[in-house]
Amino acid sequence: MLRKILIANRGEIAVRIIRACKEMGITSVAIYTDADRYALHVKKADESYFIGNDPLSGYLNAHRIVNLAVTARCDGIHPGYGFLSENPQLAEICKRRDVKFIGPDHQVIKKMGDKIQARQAMIEAGVPVIPGSDGNIKDLDEARNIAGKIGYPVMLKATNGGGGRGIRRCDNEKELNSNYDRVISEATKAFGSPEVFIEKCVLNPKHIEVQVIADQHGNAIHLFERDCSIQRRNQKLIEIAPSPQLNNEQRNYIGQLAVKAAKAVNYENAGTVEFLLDTDNNFYFMEMNTRLQVEHTITESITGIDIVQKQIKIASGEPLRYKQEDITYRGFAIEFRINAEDPKQDFLPSFGKITRYFAAGGPGVRTDAAIYTGYVIPPYYDSMCAKLTIWALNWEDAVQRGLRALDDIGVFGVKTTIPYYQEILKHRDFINAKFNTSFVENHPELTDYEDELPPDIIAAAIGAAIAAHEGI
Repeated sequence: MLRKILIANRGEIAVRIIRACKEMGITSVAIYTDADRYALHVKKADESYFIGNDPLSGYLNAHRIVNLAVTARCDGIHPGYGFLSENPQLAEICKRRDVKFIGPDHQVIKKMGDKIQARQAMIEAGVPVIPGSDGNIKDLDEARNIAGKIGYPVMLKATNGGGGRGIRRCDNEKELNSNYDRVISEATKAFGSPEVFIEKCVLNPKHIEVQVIADQHGNAIHLFERDCSIQRRNQKLIEIAPSPQLNNEQRNYIGQLAVKAAKAVNYENAGTVEFLLDTDNNFYFMEMNTRLQVEHTITESITGIDIVQKQIKIASGEPLRYKQEDITYRGFAIEFRINAEDPKQDFLPSFGKITRYFAAGGPGVRTDAAIYTGYVIPPYYDSMCAKLTIWALNWEDAVQRGLRALDDIGVFGVKTTIPYYQEILKHRDFINAKFNTSFVENHPELTDYEDELPPDIIAAAIGAAIAAHEGI
């Protein structure tokens, strides 16, 4: 078993990994920049090391992180998600320096991070893929030619992209002409590569992903699926496990596809195979995330399996102790990404000081956060400041518990997506489990809610009114 793990990340996921380490008797090591000097993951880790004043470069310097791990006598590195989690260089350096990377081999990360290689691997494995180019597009003329063959609308995608970036939908040739250079520019800036490919745009799909776990001994299983259809501009907002929109036949089929995909690339550790489900009930492979997902919490809630601890055990060489028939799920879980954003202002980031914070509680409620009262959310990172996860035995109760928990959690001092999620949960289509990736786009009225004044402002206003009345 690994004895000491450096967490190459920050925020709530770093806190999550630290908690897993504590339960396993493993020493946890945090890293931080000047912007994170007072962050919760720094306070909770057994050891913490400063990695520079720049808020980003320290978390992105693979050589420096591995050198620090070796100096601190760590035998493992957990990348979390984001930052270097899907960077093959970090995994390769770890292997060279004899530090166990808690994730798949660097060659698998590289292969599945390249959308063309991933697509070809899935075709060879018999996993259905979306119609599109056989490889990277050479120029705009080739893009026009392929689009004409497969039909509009099409999607231009960065070959090395991820996280919803480097993607543009083109409904006609004019839009293809105007978006082509933009996607190349986005791909170059975000991923260091100008390579792009083209796919048929699946209209109004459901976004379904499957959690897979594979060990070093050739065993692979799935932990059922998650529905990620509630998203904005390819960024997930609410995730559900299992999908209330699938029947058991579809659930078993997509689970088997995901395991087939994992075995086809000799996958190791936790990963996610993502699919689109079209209106004719056809599943298409979209991509594979070679890391822990933000929304792993809902899979843990329905299966009772601690995925982070399972990652560490697999990295330590332990074989899977479950067979597929041993894995069952119970009830429904929903995760809400609590983002420091103002939905009423086109989801404008709302960084600043948390004047008051309290977590939601009660039966079936879990809060993963890295914020506290007085904490200042820095403007350099992702806007997600907490994750609220709820569980209930059936879908109807899950929706009601979600509404209660969203009302229960309190994040004051910054604008958040909490009231927006409350509106979503009140919508008839969500209640009836009838939604797809265009749900947010098709319902702009959900941002028409009334902003509630924070309790501290209400208290101050009441105090001022009393003082004025009594002539103080």
